[in-house]
Amino acid sequence: MNDPVGDMLTRIRNAQMRGKSTVRTPASKMRVRVLDVLASEGYIRGYESATGPTGHPELEISLKYYEGTPVIHEMKRVSKPGRRVYLGVKDIPQVRQGLGVSIVSTPKGVMSDAAARAANVGGEVLCTVF
Repeated sequence: MNDPVGDMLTRIRNAQMRGKSTVRTPASKMRVRVLDVLASEGYIRGYESATGPTGHPELEISLKYYEGTPVIHEMKRVSKPGRRVYLGVKDIPQVRQGLGVSIVSTPKGVMSDAAARAANVGGEVLCTVF
């Protein structure tokens, strides 16, 4: 798999289109960090570690709905393996005039765009969520 974060975002998107309450994805440190930001911003209920049928570690993500519609309306991968996008703190975009969130991988860890501005650090823009 070339793009583990993109794969996880696609699994979440597909599960929400089908109305699933949970979705499983292979575990990795980067996925856990992105899920931490999604959970702290209120886009997912949470996640927990699990073991798959083959014995490999997996993450079980609990999706969040409001009145039957998914809380996440749109998820886009910004920085891809073929084209990385690095931005300074002044250039980090606001998603939908601040209603959404950009997830940024910085030297101080993976954080939301607001937290990156508060810490005055830029980095790789992984994805945007609205």
